[in-house]
Amino acid sequence: MKEEIVNRVADSKLVTIDLEEFYPEGKRIVIDISEWLYEGIILKEKDFRKAIQQHNWSQYKDNYIALTCTTGAIIPSWAYLLITTQLGLFAKKIVVGDVALLETVIFQDIISNLSLDNCKDRPVIIKGCSKKPIPETATVQLVKKLLPIANAIFFGEACSTVPLFKRKK
Repeated sequence: MKEEIVNRVADSKLVTIDLEEFYPEGKRIVIDISEWLYEGIILKEKDFRKAIQQHNWSQYKDNYIALTCTTGAIIPSWAYLLITTQLGLFAKKIVVGDVALLETVIFQDIISNLSLDNCKDRPVIIKGCSKKPIPETATVQLVKKLLPIANAIFFGEACSTVPLFKRKK
């Protein structure tokens, strides 16, 4: 007599959240504004405005953009704002910083808009492994959002989780 194999994980009340499933499509691009500076370090307003006006911003349509200056030049805030007046018509998201900051900001939006109604009074596993660059801050934000509603929070895979939190009865 063969014993039926039962998938207890599938039959349990466990909710698994895989942040990789929410990873938005679109290129992540770093724009180094030093190319629009005199000798890479001095912002000449007239020349800078001309360069911004002549640049093909439509090439960044539906992309995520990190604006930076790799030369260490001191850039006035209005320069990034001026770029945004052009780039903002095409890009999905713009930050001043690097790609890591860009991913963090993208996931801040995702986590803040994530509906967790299905996690109320249930144990939740936050999936650990991913092939896409999920910032650690995203999982921290997710745990914070789950704390008031989940019965328990785990990290990892259903077969091997690390317990993080269990609500006291």
